[in-house]
Amino acid sequence: MSSSPPRLIAYYLPQFHPIKENDQWWGKGFTEWTNTAKAKPRFPGHYQPHVPADLGFYDLRLPEARQAQADLARAYGIEAFCYYHYWFGNGRQLLERPFEEVVASGEPEFPFCLCWANETWSGIWHGSPNRILMQQEYPGPEDDQKHFETLLPAFKDRRYLRVDGKPVFLIYRPFDLVNPKATIERWRAMAKQAGLAGLHLVGIYRTGSADPEGVGFDASIYNRNPPVRGWETWRNPLKLAYNLCLEKLGVPTIYQYEKAVSYFVPDTLPKTRYPTVVHAWDNSPRSGKNGLVIHGSTPNLFRKALRKAFDLTRTSSPTSDGRLVFLKSWNEWAEGNHLEPDLRDGHGYLEAIRSEISHEMETHCSNADTQNILK
Repeated sequence: MSSSPPRLIAYYLPQFHPIKENDQWWGKGFTEWTNTAKAKPRFPGHYQPHVPADLGFYDLRLPEARQAQADLARAYGIEAFCYYHYWFGNGRQLLERPFEEVVASGEPEFPFCLCWANETWSGIWHGSPNRILMQQEYPGPEDDQKHFETLLPAFKDRRYLRVDGKPVFLIYRPFDLVNPKATIERWRAMAKQAGLAGLHLVGIYRTGSADPEGVGFDASIYNRNPPVRGWETWRNPLKLAYNLCLEKLGVPTIYQYEKAVSYFVPDTLPKTRYPTVVHAWDNSPRSGKNGLVIHGSTPNLFRKALRKAFDLTRTSSPTSDGRLVFLKSWNEWAEGNHLEPDLRDGHGYLEAIRSEISHEMETHCSNADTQNILK
C-alpha cells in the first residue's frame, strides 16, 4: 500500500485562441469561448451560461494568461497540466501554439505532459457528424519519427511530468493506431535512442475494449461516461416516449451527478489503471439537445469522488511514484467541465481539491510528505 501523496494532473484544452482553420469552419474569431458564451438554459434549473471569474475570457497566445492558470492550479494542489495534443499525420497539427510557446519560453514554471488526442475532427458539435474537418491518419514509421522528433524538446524539458524518470505520454485512442504494439515498440526505441530513460506510455481505457496494457502500454486511464438517453431506455416504452418528448423540446440527456459519479470512479481498478475524476459535465453549448448534462454537481460531492479515487490509488498505483489521479478538466468551458473559477461556484471546486489533499496527507502519508505538498 502506497503512502506517497497522490499526484493530480488536470487535462488542459488549448482551444482558446483563433486559428485559420476554425475561422474557415466556424467563422472569424472562433474559439472555445464562442460556444461557451452562446449557451442557454434548456430545462428548469439548468446552469448556463458559465461565465469565467478570476481569469476572464483569456487568450492563450498571452503568456500572462498561461502564467495565471499555472499559479492558480499550483495554489490548490494540482501538480501538472496534461495538454491535449493534435497530430493528424503527415506533420499536420492544430492548436499547437500555446504549448510550443510554453516549451520555448520556459514559462510558466509548472509541470506538464501531453495527451495525443488522436481522433478525426468532424462537425459533430453542430449536428453534422459526417462532415469531416480534419482526418486522423497514421502514415507509418517515418511519420512516427517526425512526430517523436517534434515532441522531443518537450520530453527533455525539466518540467515534463515523469514516472520513474520517464516522460508520461497519453494516447487517447490506443486501438485506433494501425498496429498498436508495433507503434509502441517503435516509440520506445526512439526514446532510448534519444537518450531518454524511456517513456511511461498510458492509453485511455474504454469499457468493452481491450486493455491498452495488453499491447505494450505501461498503464491505462479509466474513462467511462454514463449511457446516452436511448441505451438504457429502449426496452421501456414509456420511458423512451418520455425521453423522445424531451429531445423534441430541445432538452439534452440529463444524469444526476451523485448517481453518475459511480461511472467515473468505480469501486475497484486494476493495478495499472489510473482513475479520472470528473467534477461536472455539460456539453449542451456544443451539442444542444444531443448533449449530455451531469446535473447537481457540488464541491462536496466532488470531494467525495476525489476521496474514493485517492483510496483506489493507495492500492493500485503501478509504480512507487506513479500515484496519478487525472482531473477532467482544467478548462473545458463549452463542456461545463472547468476547474477554473466561474461566477457561480468561484473557487469551490478548487477548495475541494485542496481540502481533500490535506485530508489525505494528514490521514495516510508521512509528515514529510504532508509538509512538502502543502508548503
